[in-house]
Amino acid sequence: MATSGRSYVDWDLARTTGRRLVSDGPQTTAKDAAAVVADLRQAAANAAQPVADTARMDTGGAAQTDVHVVDRGGWIDVNVESTAALLSPVLEKVTAKKAAGPLAIAVGAKITGAQVGALLGFVAPKILGQFDLAPEGRPSLLLVAPNIVSVERELDLDPTDFRSWVCLHEETHRVQFTAVPWLRGHVIDRSRGLMTDLMPDPEDLQERLQHALKALPDAVRGGGNGLMDLFTTAEQREQLASLTAVMSLLEGHADVVMDDVGPKVVPSVTEIRRKFDERRKGSGGVDRLLRRLLGLEAKMRQYRDGAVFCRAVIDKVGVDGFNAVWSSPDALPTAREIEAPADWVARVHG
Repeated sequence: MATSGRSYVDWDLARTTGRRLVSDGPQTTAKDAAAVVADLRQAAANAAQPVADTARMDTGGAAQTDVHVVDRGGWIDVNVESTAALLSPVLEKVTAKKAAGPLAIAVGAKITGAQVGALLGFVAPKILGQFDLAPEGRPSLLLVAPNIVSVERELDLDPTDFRSWVCLHEETHRVQFTAVPWLRGHVIDRSRGLMTDLMPDPEDLQERLQHALKALPDAVRGGGNGLMDLFTTAEQREQLASLTAVMSLLEGHADVVMDDVGPKVVPSVTEIRRKFDERRKGSGGVDRLLRRLLGLEAKMRQYRDGAVFCRAVIDKVGVDGFNAVWSSPDALPTAREIEAPADWVARVHG
């Protein structure tokens, strides 16, 4: 009997584990919490037109994506479902070639479910917003209210300005995926293809583990993709770099747009950017170690490298010239071009 890809990960356990490990966030009254939710919804609505005008990307009158203001547990719920939808076809392909008894499947599903839940529980307090691609569902824009409130208090920022600023970033992602119809499927397919290739065969696992132990000191020192570098071959790292270039483009573009819109609608944008960039460097000790191992430092580099690429291209060929990047998958920057914007301009614009 065929086994669904979802049988190989206990997603219910992932959800409950993540929720059990994550804290609720900053204390607030029910009245204040309701006001934050209303404020974020309004900020998201207000961000739509300034982002569209600045990015100069035509969404073709497409309906607005749903906006969900969630707590940390709600963010975990959405990401468990989206991760399950993303990974299930991958697991079905990989495990179709391997025979495993029901007991081994059940035990493995519990272990993997707990691991996924622990990872989501660690990440959940750090996410301000997200455009959820929902591989098998309806994409939506998520705003994590307790995290936004926590950061604005921590950095002593104007709440209205900071909430607007966060929404500008996430609204840019909505515009990207709405104005470029092929982009969502492209990112999902590329992610699934890479994950399928990354799944090691049992006969390769011992060799991968030995390599990982030797390379662990380099992962701890940072500069790479964390644990991912320990279990990948050179060819796989090249594929990962290619996908990372796309993610760098998306994140960097959102950062550039949010800052360019900023002065018009966020009076304190310069102060917010300065304090927020300092915060992105992370804390020390265990938190920084975990960030390195989990590849979160690589995520921070995506914002920086992508923003440098976008600004360099816009300075050279303008916003409309930059928007040629959305014309087809072949026009997306390569990993090398993200670090050499002039090469992308030469290839795409001659």
